[in-house]
Amino acid sequence: MERKTFIKNITFGAAAFTILPRHVLGGKGFLAPSDRIALGYIGVGKQALGLLDNINSCPETIVLAASDVDSKKLTRFVERATEANAKKVATPVIGFRKYRELLERKDIDAVVVATPDHWHAQICVDAAKAGKDIYCEKPLALTITEGRAMVNAVRKYKRVLQTGSMQRSWKPFRHASELITNGYIGDIKEINVSVGEPVRQCDLPSQTIPDELDWNLWIGPSLYRGYHPILAPPIENTKDWAGWRSYHGFGGGFITDWGAHMFDIVQWALGMDETGPVSFHAPEDPLAKEGASFRYANGITVNHKLWGPGNAIQFVGTEGTIEVSRSFLRSTPGSIVEQTLKPSDKRLYQSDNHYQDWVDAIKKRNRPVADVEIGHRTASVCNAVNIVYELQRDVKWNPKKEVFDDAAANLMLSRPYRAPWDFMDF
Repeated sequence: MERKTFIKNITFGAAAFTILPRHVLGGKGFLAPSDRIALGYIGVGKQALGLLDNINSCPETIVLAASDVDSKKLTRFVERATEANAKKVATPVIGFRKYRELLERKDIDAVVVATPDHWHAQICVDAAKAGKDIYCEKPLALTITEGRAMVNAVRKYKRVLQTGSMQRSWKPFRHASELITNGYIGDIKEINVSVGEPVRQCDLPSQTIPDELDWNLWIGPSLYRGYHPILAPPIENTKDWAGWRSYHGFGGGFITDWGAHMFDIVQWALGMDETGPVSFHAPEDPLAKEGASFRYANGITVNHKLWGPGNAIQFVGTEGTIEVSRSFLRSTPGSIVEQTLKPSDKRLYQSDNHYQDWVDAIKKRNRPVADVEIGHRTASVCNAVNIVYELQRDVKWNPKKEVFDDAAANLMLSRPYRAPWDFMDF
């Protein structure tokens, strides 16, 4: 890899990470570098800044490198990561334009992937091949085929991958899921999930590419289209989240953006983490932006339905209802969510800190609360819902073989990749 792409103007020191004795770092209150998990961040926009704060709160972590196609955002992140390191031990952070140069560093143990969704599969496969453990933002994959490749690569190279579905590490969602798992609202009749609209075609007009942005590399494996600031807001725009989430080729609309959180809890509560629905159903109105549904083999139907508050789930059972979001956990009757689980009840994986859970899994070499297979299965549900919105017809799904009974739907399991990118090369 040519080193001329190295971002010289944001180098804060030598790339080598010197192993220092513990006493040099101030006694037992500090971890020696040899005890730390050295991180590289890939994609360092708005989301990565929050991840930096959260993951830096784990005492074992230190940041060694970062990569982004926007030199201004890369400079900002390197400065903040260097400041974060200083709270533990002064360690330089090196910036790279090309993420594969970051992956070449042997002193990096794990990477945090916070790029737009269209990059997740390629970067995670490359990271697994390079022997790095991975934290990848949700939704895990832009297509179902990409997700399965990510699982296979992570398993092949014996890596730890945590999907950024952090609601699994929030007590209200775990409590709701455990109540449902243990039958506290009886048999489930239906589930309503309130998230926004499906993905749409990108019709934004092309505009002048900012000097600091390598737009061709931002596009990466996706089909090329012109730059627009809604897709990749400049660093000066501190208000808006990047709009790539809404458009084909880059994101999956709110179906994948928030559905990756809410459908994920449905999968967890129903015990479907290793499988998925058996059919997906289009709304009656071909122009509708809600009304799609899917059904599991046990007969439970999940509706994409704006039943009430946004980004919330309603579980309707024969003996009561549980509703959960980031703002509330409530039930009818109200006493249900106030109950304490019995010692004989089934308990779900307990994590109270999504980031520390990932770090602990790296140290123990076990699977975290939102393992790669879990992230893939949830993303598959989201992507399949988008497919039926586009096809406007019902399809059957085989969750074991991961194929539809519909030829057109199967063509949408993957997407074209621009050369030289190949997510199947592992």
